[in-house]
Amino acid sequence: MAKGKDFLKALGIEDVNRGGFGGEWIGSGPDLEVITPIDGSRIATVKQVSEEEYDQIVARAHEAFLKWRTVPAPKRGEVVRRLGVRLREVKSELGQLVTLEMGKIAAEGAGEVQEMIDICDFAVGLSRQLYGLTMQSERPDHRMFEQWHPLGVVGVISAFNFPVAVWSWNTAIAAVCGDSVLWKPSSQTPLTAIACTKIAEQVCRENDVDPAIMSLVVGKGSAVGDRLLHDRRIPLVSATGSCQMGYRVGAVVGERLGRTILELGGNNAIIVTPSANMDMAVRTILFGAVGTAGQRCTSTRRIIIHESMRDGLVSRLVKAYEGIPIGDPRNPDILMGPLVTSDAVQDLQNAIERVQEEGGEILYGGEPLGGKEYPGGHYVKPCIAAAKNEYEIVQEETFAPILYIIGYGKKSSSAQQAVDEVEEAIALHNGVPQGLSSAIFTEHLREAELFLSQRGSDCGIANVNIGTSGAEIGGAFGGEKETGGGRESGSDAWKAYMRRQTNTVNWSTELPLAQGITFGE
Repeated sequence: MAKGKDFLKALGIEDVNRGGFGGEWIGSGPDLEVITPIDGSRIATVKQVSEEEYDQIVARAHEAFLKWRTVPAPKRGEVVRRLGVRLREVKSELGQLVTLEMGKIAAEGAGEVQEMIDICDFAVGLSRQLYGLTMQSERPDHRMFEQWHPLGVVGVISAFNFPVAVWSWNTAIAAVCGDSVLWKPSSQTPLTAIACTKIAEQVCRENDVDPAIMSLVVGKGSAVGDRLLHDRRIPLVSATGSCQMGYRVGAVVGERLGRTILELGGNNAIIVTPSANMDMAVRTILFGAVGTAGQRCTSTRRIIIHESMRDGLVSRLVKAYEGIPIGDPRNPDILMGPLVTSDAVQDLQNAIERVQEEGGEILYGGEPLGGKEYPGGHYVKPCIAAAKNEYEIVQEETFAPILYIIGYGKKSSSAQQAVDEVEEAIALHNGVPQGLSSAIFTEHLREAELFLSQRGSDCGIANVNIGTSGAEIGGAFGGEKETGGGRESGSDAWKAYMRRQTNTVNWSTELPLAQGITFGE
């Protein structure tokens, strides 16, 4: 077992773990060996669930839902509050496990657990604010209103890059809405899922709640995952992953008229105008492009920079990239850890080859790193490439630290011309299939407001003078176009986890029809 055995034990992670939970821990399917990308060593083994065990767990999750939906929402919120308290107690240990299993640096591992705590706090307040509306009826002595009811079992499919936060976004909100949750985590990060489920189980048992409201299935996508998508007992599937995966989820769940929340790929850009604060822009780009080794759906992929500023920005970025400490993410001085698999390293090499074939130029980095300092074969230098927006590789999302520099405008533009040219930058920005997160750096009010207007960014998230990465939980999170259109976390995203019901009460002794229709006497 990799080092860190004490904190693994504190989280209930053993050498061999069962990967299914529906009120009890089961798992008799194939073994899944969990490997850390830090050095390629084995952490532990997970016994995956069989198809029969999947059916057993879903049945228990539905049974738990039927009871949980009758609990008053503020009481449900109290359970979520206590989950948040427990997460505070194990923040250090769970953050260390995120780092060990996924490879993000220690600060980001701890930050991801803090995100779980924050969404629990948000959900507690939400449990007293599941508001409906009262509408004016056109019929006398009638009251018309709407209310929201629990939906059922919510299927949550999470990706490796945020192995615990995405579950919490869905689970905390779904729980206060009265739903139960069935979680299928990434096969690359099942141990964090087992740890979270054990924490939730403990909280539920301490509060006399059926722990099957937070169930778990670790299994192959071709078996367990496919059954989940086709399962009519699951009215909502919330899936985070690639656009390719989203097309399949949307098609299969849609065919049975189920609902989906799709959080898919991003091709996120920052526009940098001549009026931008360059110190802020460089710092923001560095975190957005290099943070989590470029493995966030909100990672900065493209910089759309005015030609008059291009050379200066590239020079500063290359200098900053040269100083990035790369290595074991458990070291607090490290800012960039490994990619999650050797396949991800190869994806980066393929992208570098393709951008050069299409006429682009590598300005810095991209090389794999090896030797004793970089064991396991998952480390790379982050890459900066000069490119054009229309390149096929730029139109795709490469889930690795490659940043494309794309120019707009003319070097000789006057100050007023540069403001006018921002529309060209916005057209480049929007000229990709994805639409998750976006940003502009500018000190000019007109540029900022245009970017946020209906003529501006076509993304679900649009920022001014902050980056594309690191969204707060208070706002609804999600994107447009091939990003899937889903929304999770804050604002009114809770409505996706409930069913809306319109009600009319006639408190008169007459039976008037709407639209003034008369039908007999």
